[in-house]
Amino acid sequence: MNTFGGAVAAGELAVHMTALRRLYDLIGRLNGSRDLDATLQAVVDGVVEELGFEVAVVNYLDEDGIFETVAVSGPPEARAQLLGKREPADAFDTEFAVAEHWGRLRFVPHDKLPFEEMTGWIPPADVGPLVDGSADAWHPLDALFAPLTAPSGELVGMLSVDLPHDRRRPNALQRELLEMFAVQAGIAIDNARLTERLHAEQTLLVREQQRLRASEESFRLAFDGAGVGMSMISLHPSDAGRFMRVNEAMCAITGYTAEQLTTLTFSDITHPDDVAPDMRALIRAAASEQSVHRSEKRYVRADGSYIWVGIVTSAVRLESGEALYAISQVADISARKTAETELLRRATHDPLTGLANRPALRERLTVAIDRAARSHGSRHGAVLFCDLDSFKEINDTYGHDTGDQVLVIAAARLAEQVRNGDMVARLGGDEFVVVLEDMHILEVQGLVERVRRSICEPIVIDGMTLRVTISIGVAPVDGLACDVDTLLRTADRAMYTAKAERHQQFGHAGDGEQRRADWLPSLPLLHSE
Repeated sequence: MNTFGGAVAAGELAVHMTALRRLYDLIGRLNGSRDLDATLQAVVDGVVEELGFEVAVVNYLDEDGIFETVAVSGPPEARAQLLGKREPADAFDTEFAVAEHWGRLRFVPHDKLPFEEMTGWIPPADVGPLVDGSADAWHPLDALFAPLTAPSGELVGMLSVDLPHDRRRPNALQRELLEMFAVQAGIAIDNARLTERLHAEQTLLVREQQRLRASEESFRLAFDGAGVGMSMISLHPSDAGRFMRVNEAMCAITGYTAEQLTTLTFSDITHPDDVAPDMRALIRAAASEQSVHRSEKRYVRADGSYIWVGIVTSAVRLESGEALYAISQVADISARKTAETELLRRATHDPLTGLANRPALRERLTVAIDRAARSHGSRHGAVLFCDLDSFKEINDTYGHDTGDQVLVIAAARLAEQVRNGDMVARLGGDEFVVVLEDMHILEVQGLVERVRRSICEPIVIDGMTLRVTISIGVAPVDGLACDVDTLLRTADRAMYTAKAERHQQFGHAGDGEQRRADWLPSLPLLHSE
């Protein structure tokens, strides 16, 4: 019978079979180890317990290409000296260069390697007789190595053994058993390494899942509990702008329920005048042109009312840059907008009458003069300079409060007579200016008469009936006026001319009915076509 490379007698066969059974049992225990450290220790323990050596060491090759002594079985001195020792990947090259090849094993005789190249643990003299002078005697400096490889051929470690029980170099059976065990040990170590890596990856995956869940919970709490409106808006082309998720504050701002909002897009609740700018911002966000967009606009609430909001929108992207959705923070800024509007109104309007003030008038006149000049005379307009007659007497007789009420009523009557696009301004005191654009001379004359008649209507204050009249001077806005001051001076002079003409015609004694006679001040500065 031929086994283990040669013919053996029946007695030897029994020895071989016993050794094989022990080897298989050892391999079974080796593969039953639970983790990498336990597997590495099982390798060296198995060598000492079953394969006839008193010392076994595993140097594990880590991911950095470093051999580290991680498992030792044998005398405590050997463990103390060798465990944790680290050497580079080429640590065994010098010894293997002179080694004898015993199959997959590498035997390094003591007489082929310079003594100074020997490293590691050397058996002490009290371990028993080592050398008896025979050719196969085990020398204290002999070394036997078994490379440990994964099934792919990758080197995973180095097994070294020392001190055979019989102090002889291993025979063919011992060598083959050691070689077979080293093959299985390499497989077991690789399996344990893969299992450990998989476990580490699973642990990382579990931790990542836990982190994601915690992150999602933190996001949910921050999103839902934010004091400002929060909305998640789709950037997908099929439903761009749709509300995917909203919080309670967003519902309170818009007046819609969360269920209602998630069936709408932001355009559905945006004031029509503000939709286009928002669409451009959404397109920029989706195209990565702008990571954060800030805007102020009007939302249309569920009840149809408008509310001013300030919005900060950020796009959420994949690492590839693809936009997934946008997160918007929405704050109610109605109070600020109201305050800003009021400040602007105060800056441009007379506080008593609510009419435009002098700065606003000058700005409007500048625009009117420029338009008329650019039209080359095709656009006609006029400036009416108005002054209330006898207002000083009312003020002196009835007091400033009554005088102020007269001014307010007169201002309202003036404003009622003009078109929506015209301007009525108060210069101060009882002086008013009306700016008319795109109005023919006959229309201007008709307006002047309507204003005069309206102002002449009785004014009732606290049971008293008062009457005022008005003097109106007219200056054309026809492209010839050079600047605002010249135009106002021209209209002012025309007003005084009209006042003088009226004074000459009626004097100071005319009663109310006479003052209401059909009278139209002359308009010498208007040009007819």
